[in-house]
This record gives sequence, structure tokens and C-alpha cells, in this order.
Amino acid sequence: MTPEPHPEGVPAPKSPLAPPNGPVAGARAVFWNERELRAGWRLAIFVLVVALLAMGGAFLLTILHVTQAMRAGVTPASILVQESIGFAAALAATAMMGALERRPFGGYGLPGATAFGAPFWQGAAWGIAMIAAMILLIRVFGGFSFGGFALQGPALWRYALLWGVAFLFVGFFEEFLFRGYAQFTLTTGLGFWPAAAMLSALFGGLHLANGGEGKVGALSVFVIGMFFCLTLRRTGSLWFAVGLHAAFDWGETFLFSVPDSGIVASGHLLNSSLHGPVWLTGGTVGPEGSVMAFVVVALAAVLFARVYPPLE
Repeated sequence: MTPEPHPEGVPAPKSPLAPPNGPVAGARAVFWNERELRAGWRLAIFVLVVALLAMGGAFLLTILHVTQAMRAGVTPASILVQESIGFAAALAATAMMGALERRPFGGYGLPGATAFGAPFWQGAAWGIAMIAAMILLIRVFGGFSFGGFALQGPALWRYALLWGVAFLFVGFFEEFLFRGYAQFTLTTGLGFWPAAAMLSALFGGLHLANGGEGKVGALSVFVIGMFFCLTLRRTGSLWFAVGLHAAFDWGETFLFSVPDSGIVASGHLLNSSLHGPVWLTGGTVGPEGSVMAFVVVALAAVLFARVYPPLE
């Protein structure tokens, strides 16, 4: 996530966030470093812009009476609406900050040149493999039953597609919000891994707002958030993480039909069930709150680090 340098011999235009003329010392040093506004202040502006844009989008939906349909529960449509608003807000805020900082948009994790290329599909394969491994381990210890099919015929394929699109936007929004501009900017101030730890902790903590989520589940989200950061570090973009995130959630919610961070959604494939001790099944949290989640993510991180060497 390092932007391309300005062409040699051509002076870069001064950023509106550059420090005022004169030495950066005293009170000025609280706000600026030698190049620009400090990372914490830039991140604060970004968060404020995202919040304002998201609230504006939510207000527009209220005027259009779209929010009334969303109160029916967790459905592909409700997830798609709220996540697309958040993603649009994050995109717009990132574009604005990039323009102010004189940095290319692609440097924040989603370069258009590699959109939906091999890294995305590789990530999707890893996401399905990881949730399947969690379910398999829980089943081996007697904690999961497949049950019969809850959907058949056209409804099966319709919900498979709808959930696929919905979780694609979940992947886009959550990855770009936490590991796009925010990760890039905090890295300039703290370094990559301290920034990753802070943002992953926030990522896990915010999941506690989900009904049925618990502390172990939030810790699991923190751990997988750090794994997402590893994929960013080793691949140089968020496309792998977006594919993994979307496929993992799709497999958890639709394919294996278990709670996802404490949320049980309608329109799932199976009448499956989790039964047994909470340490094994995750209880109301679902597989993300299981000990098996930590085992699978740890193994995936070791394997990923071997398959994907550090970028030069």
C-alpha cells in the first residue's frame, strides 16, 4: 500500500494538508509533521466524513421509506442496503482524503487494475476452505449436524446468489473501512503492525454490538482481522481479503447455515444445528466463538505466510 512516487524532476503539488510555512515546532508539531497533517488528525477527519456521509445516506433511505422494509430482519436486501451505504461513504471519504493528500486512490488498498483478479478468487477459495475446516472440526467432536435442506428449487439458487452479492458488499465495506485508508494512514504514524493491532481490536470490539455476540467471538474477530492484515501485507492490496471475507461469511450464513457473529439470517440452505459445549460450538456466537476458529485461523496464517512470501 505504498503510493507511486512523483515523477523525478517534477515537483509535487503542495497538499492542502501540508504544514504552514516555517519550522514545525511547538504547537504546530501537535498537528503537523514535516510533510503533512499528522496521521491521527487525518484519520479523525476521515472518520468524521464517513460518519456524515453514512448518516446522510441513512436519512435519504428514511425519506424514501426504504428503512421500513429493512426492519423485517436480517435478509440479503437489508444487509446489501446498509453495507452498500457504508462502502459508498468509505469510498467517497477516501477519494476526498486522497485528493487532499495528493495520493493515488489505488494506494489505499483497492487498485482498479487488479479488480476481481486472481487474488480475489484465491481469497474466496481460502474463505470457503476456512469455514469448512471449522465446521468439519466441530462435527468431528460431535457439535454439528447438517439436517435437511431448508431451500429447494429456484429459491435455493436465488438465495445463494443474493447472499453472495450481499456478502461481497460486506467484504468491501468492512475491509476497506478498517484496512483501507485507516490502515494506510495509521501506518504512516505508528508502523504497519501496531496500526493493524489497533484497528483489528476496534473491528472485534464493534462486533459486540451484534445480538448473540460475546467476548470470545469478538476476540476471534480480532484474530481474523489480524489475518486479513497479513494478507494485505503479503499481497499488497485488499482484493484477497475482500474475497476471503465475502466467501467466509457466505459459507457460514448460507452454505452451512450457522450463526455469523451471533446473527442467524433467513434464507439459508440447511436446517443445520450446533449442539454441545460452548467452547466447541461457539454457542449463540456460532463457529467464530469456537476454539476451532482460533485453531483454523492460526493454521491458515502459518500456511499463508509460507505460500505468499513478503513483497520486495
